Amino acid sequence: MKTIARNKKAFREIHVDDKLEVGMVLTGTEIKSIRAGKVTIDQAHVQLKKGEMWLIGANIAEYSQGSYNNHAPDRPRKLLLHRREIRKLKAKVDQRGFTILPISLYLNDRGFAKMQIGVGRGKQLHDKRLDLKKRDIKREIDRQMKDR
Repeated sequence: MKTIARNKKAFREIHVDDKLEVGMVLTGTEIKSIRAGKVTIDQAHVQLKKGEMWLIGANIAEYSQGSYNNHAPDRPRKLLLHRREIRKLKAKVDQRGFTILPISLYLNDRGFAKMQIGVGRGKQLHDKRLDLKKRDIKREIDRQMKDR
């Protein structure tokens, strides 16, 4: 697997409970831009519309050698999930405070673009401080172990 884009803000902003691998409906110029690494998913989120999951806000840059049939960079993209998975995610989102965010975009070994999405709750300020404290402690322990 070759990771193309990561949403680093996702783990800072939410506690990820579940992770799920989904496919995407893409055009030819979009997959070429993804293979070139011209993707940002930091501002993206996932919405449920009429029983389908859509990726909103992801920016896949226009393909430089695309012609008149080049894609729109910020268009909504349909995510491919089974119906039962969509029902599970809808039940979680209907609960108070749960959200769905893209975590990473990658190419699998067959060359298909896949996205990992996460379901979780938003973090409070004290949760973010606790994560920073844990990271500092881990870094200090690693330094001590390296010196030995």
